[in-house]
Amino acid sequence: MIQKPTLDFLTALKKNNNRDWFEKNKEKYLAAKKNVEEFTDELIKHISSFDKKIAGLTHKDCVFRIYRDVRFSKDKSPYKTNMGASISAGGKKTMAAGYYVHIDPVESFIAGGMWMPPSDQLKKIRQEIDYNGKKFHKILDDKDFKKQFKKLDDSEEYKLARPPKGYDKDHPDIELLKFNSYIVWHSYKNKEVLSKNFPRELAKGAKTMKPLIDFLNEAIS
Repeated sequence: MIQKPTLDFLTALKKNNNRDWFEKNKEKYLAAKKNVEEFTDELIKHISSFDKKIAGLTHKDCVFRIYRDVRFSKDKSPYKTNMGASISAGGKKTMAAGYYVHIDPVESFIAGGMWMPPSDQLKKIRQEIDYNGKKFHKILDDKDFKKQFKKLDDSEEYKLARPPKGYDKDHPDIELLKFNSYIVWHSYKNKEVLSKNFPRELAKGAKTMKPLIDFLNEAIS
């Protein structure tokens, strides 16, 4: 389970995002890192019970580094103020659809799908929706899916204002074809994050989104 000192460390890091403070609090960071790694291993066990493609992964394949790449960013803060893991076939470096867990004292969440896929994969996903729209609608309209995730994230950055090239504005699924990211997410309060049942709750969410993951991976395969 996620321990309170892990959230406390991340809260303090938000206020002290500099190398001097980080080095003075290195032991707290290492403890938080170990906690998230062990938590990720436990979560992988739960998810692999229904998604065999991720069986055999460990936290080393999934947990992201806390150090930020600031080379092309105006924000020169050296550290991320959250801890995350991408759990998908092949681990965090793969381009496959998968599950993502975000631990943050402000807002923790589970997400899944494909975020900003490259153009060749996006083209394949749109083609699959064009060919198998009924199947895609069945996934999105599932009662458990809608209860937990409501709908695909249609934030402005994840959806085109106009139809993508090659699709008519009158296409029956044009609104789904406008997406350039196909993701869903569900957030949790800190009380839930610190619960011993949190890995099982995340796994339930992952199981609910699995048909979406499978649809996207079949599209790009």
